[in-house]
Amino acid sequence: MHANSRAIVTNQPGPHQELARRVSRALAHPLKKPIAEHTRSAFAEADAWLSARPRPLILDAGCGVGLSTRQLAEQFPGHVVIGVDRSADRLSRDHGELPDNALLVRADLVDFWRLALASGWQPDRHYLLYPNPYPKAAHLKMRWHGHPVFPAILALGGRLELRSNWRLYVEEFALAIEQATGEVVQAEIHRPDGGFLTPFERKYHGSGQSLWRLQVELPPAPELLPTP
Repeated sequence: MHANSRAIVTNQPGPHQELARRVSRALAHPLKKPIAEHTRSAFAEADAWLSARPRPLILDAGCGVGLSTRQLAEQFPGHVVIGVDRSADRLSRDHGELPDNALLVRADLVDFWRLALASGWQPDRHYLLYPNPYPKAAHLKMRWHGHPVFPAILALGGRLELRSNWRLYVEEFALAIEQATGEVVQAEIHRPDGGFLTPFERKYHGSGQSLWRLQVELPPAPELLPTP
């Protein structure tokens, strides 16, 4: 990737005025989206792989081409790392052999998170690295903190880390965490210092953009997910 990424342009002057309502709705109303069969099958394979490796889990949600999954597996050799992305094309790109403690899974994250929670997964670390920001105000419901699946993300627990090149995304996510759990979280500047976890992180940094993140320790809390 060349370092020529444009800065995010948004029509929002600050956190979305509908954010609190969206979070309240997600906490009160069950997500009724049927789970796709391809994700159910992919999750069953991942669950079997994980069961055969009784080590702490790192979940790399939206892993793209899987470079972050590989690097996390090397940084944390005592863990197992599962990277999940919906794109077969991204996951099929050749970046060398996976470490023995890593697995890449093609699946819909909305379904995968719910299956993981239902199966009792409790990741030690959970990464959301540079999700699509959907910067138009009309697209709030497409950001993870404005999506009905948001309670499932928090309910899995563990050390949750979000990174973005859009400060407002991180600030909104922090507000949503506080509303759902009571945990006060701050957006902070992220300086990779040459250690880039994803190609986008390298590209944004090389383009002179500021990088932001939040980190929070969350207990497993399946009760956050509303039941029918």
